[in-house]
Amino acid sequence: MPITTIDPRSALVVIDIQKGILTQPTVHDSRAVIDNVATLAKTFREKRLPVVLVRVGWSADFGDTLKARVESPRPTGAVAADFMEYVDALDVDPARDILIFKRQWGAFYGTDLDLQLRRRGVTNIVLCGIATSIGVESTARDAFERGYNLTFAADAMSDRSVEAHDRALQIIFPRIGEIGTTADILAKLPV
Repeated sequence: MPITTIDPRSALVVIDIQKGILTQPTVHDSRAVIDNVATLAKTFREKRLPVVLVRVGWSADFGDTLKARVESPRPTGAVAADFMEYVDALDVDPARDILIFKRQWGAFYGTDLDLQLRRRGVTNIVLCGIATSIGVESTARDAFERGYNLTFAADAMSDRSVEAHDRALQIIFPRIGEIGTTADILAKLPV
């Protein structure tokens, strides 16, 4: 479904555009994804709409990571010192942006994201980031269940797997929101 509207009380939520995540290969050029995310963030700030920057990380001893039995476990070795740093292109300003630190895939569980959005009267989330089928999709499902309208910036997200990326965009996201490009979203943003 193409984007029909974007609520006047919208927020941009950016998932895991951080240095450590971007060292991993993605199916779409991560520079193009970052450029689109940065364009969205800049425009939301200019329109005085909230920009939420989410990053993932853990303590040095990994004591706060999930420990469920899985077939493909998370690496537990040391991570680069700058793993959790946002990329420079986001132009992060802690006095202006809402910064969320998560320890799992989704940005709602165990964080104050819902509180931050609701206190600002946000009804629509424009969602982007990496990885489409993990952090973005987990956050989107949680947002949908909390009653937010969702708009997905398809060209401002990527994944490690083309099949996973396409599945999210073609099967999951159309059931819980509207999908468009960065340009589509910019054209629909309230004045």
